[in-house]
Amino acid sequence: MSEAAAAMDATTMRAGLLMESVEAQQRAAESALARLSELTNGLDTVVRSELRQAFTEELQALAAASESAAAALCRVGRAASLRTAVWTLCVSGACAVAPLVIAWSVVPSTREIADLRAQRALLATSIVRLKEQGGQIEMRTCGVARRLCVRVERATAYGATGDFFVIKGY
Repeated sequence: MSEAAAAMDATTMRAGLLMESVEAQQRAAESALARLSELTNGLDTVVRSELRQAFTEELQALAAASESAAAALCRVGRAASLRTAVWTLCVSGACAVAPLVIAWSVVPSTREIADLRAQRALLATSIVRLKEQGGQIEMRTCGVARRLCVRVERATAYGATGDFFVIKGY
């Protein structure tokens, strides 16, 4: 065999080695892809598990926050109700006390009432005495000159010249 045949054998041999090398690389790549696929499936399971756990933790935190907010709202509602009750009592108390204070300052005491009754009795006796002494005289101003006039009974006249008359009602 000649050199050409030997070179061809060497080329064939190299091509065969190259093919074996390519096939080995392909098997390694397929093995790596299979492992990657298994890892991806495992990773998918792990990610889903982690997402579920994180979601569950967040929902539990949200539930706790919601319960805390509801409790705070209940406390605020109780405080508002208490404040409303206190204001209602204060306003009602003021409305009840105000008439009492006004009555206490305006209505006279029993001593003042007794003094006023005594004064009224004194005034009543004074009125009786005035009636007896001419307190029922009806007086007016008369004429253009606006002179003082008294209503009299004309039935009888007294005095030497008859210029005195009895005042009406006496």
